[in-house]
Amino acid sequence: MPMAPPSYCFVAFPPRTKDDRVVFGKNSARPREEVQEVVYFAAATHDPGSKVECTYIEIDQVLKTHAIVLSRPAWLWGAEMGANEHGVCIANEAITTREPASETEALLGMDLVRLGLERGATAKEALDVIVSLLEKHGQGGNYYEDGSSCHTFQSTFLIVDRAEAWVLETVGKYWAAEKVTEGVKCICNQLSLTTKIDVEHPELRSYAESQGWWTGDTEFNFSEVFSLAEDHLDCCSGHESLEKQGKVTVQTMIDVLRDKASGICVDSETFLTTASIVSVLPQNPSSPCIHYFTGTPDPSRSIFKPFIFVDDVKLVPKVQSPFLGDDDPVKKKPRFQEKPDRKHELYKAHELARSVTENDQDKGEKLMRIMLDLERQGLEAMEDILTSTEVLDPAEVVDLFYDCVDTEIKFLK
Repeated sequence: MPMAPPSYCFVAFPPRTKDDRVVFGKNSARPREEVQEVVYFAAATHDPGSKVECTYIEIDQVLKTHAIVLSRPAWLWGAEMGANEHGVCIANEAITTREPASETEALLGMDLVRLGLERGATAKEALDVIVSLLEKHGQGGNYYEDGSSCHTFQSTFLIVDRAEAWVLETVGKYWAAEKVTEGVKCICNQLSLTTKIDVEHPELRSYAESQGWWTGDTEFNFSEVFSLAEDHLDCCSGHESLEKQGKVTVQTMIDVLRDKASGICVDSETFLTTASIVSVLPQNPSSPCIHYFTGTPDPSRSIFKPFIFVDDVKLVPKVQSPFLGDDDPVKKKPRFQEKPDRKHELYKAHELARSVTENDQDKGEKLMRIMLDLERQGLEAMEDILTSTEVLDPAEVVDLFYDCVDTEIKFLK
């Protein structure tokens, strides 16, 4: 399998956004046939000394984990992207660097996304969680559900809350991070940090010197030191796409994620944007954060459905893949000797609708107009919530995402 194409992730801060809101978005470019599910886990308390089983390894559990919502490849424990009840959003990108990624099973970058969300109540807390676990357990193992070959990568992260974002880039257990509080930031499948580093692994520079990648005589430039090639700033194409939008809103972020001409929406023979997320994080803490998920491939033919954290939020089995437990081929060694059907009900309905509309252009265009109108109604309803002076009644949104998925399936069928 060739190297993954750029998988873009964005954040925009006031004054580049409207109404003092932070807007976050990501397209997840993965193998074409991979299914992503959208899953919610309630806040929980755990017994002292208990363990948590991640994708490949078991680690110590903490006493309390936050409520989280994730978009994840259905075969793994972690996530490509997600959010928690405190308004923290995290996304992960796979990268290659001068330091070869390890095939030894450890934490995946996607596991670290979930762990950061479960354990961090702010972006900085989540950053600290991720780097401490990275240093303790390392990263490694197959990024794809592929029994014939091991595809390994290093990881970068975009970690965002209502006030700030952190770009975290890793090379093995070594790492560096930059704080962002204004403007627009884009990361993709290449290193992007240069000389502006706000926090870093204490042995980062000495390690680079020991490998002969930096002499210490020049200014330390993270991307130049650790990148394989000179093209470590190719993420700028994504940055330019968002910069063209003027004031960034949820709708403009969605439009950018749907853009195939720029390459931001990936649709190739091998890879596809298998799921997308957009989140709006009002800087006013009395307003709720709203997270929009597709749960289906290709945002140009999917719709973004809203989710708001409230107590007793209704679970959505129709966007969750079948649970296989210990019989899952990911749990058995050697791993991935079989590839089970992981399609959930929304994915199947989306797939069926695509096959029908590909054979009937008029029907396809009519269905897409209906779906986009459904999405527009959802965006307008969420805007009413964000601009309301009244306190949100949780009962009004406890089944919000459930109802949106249910309605979408009915239209697709």
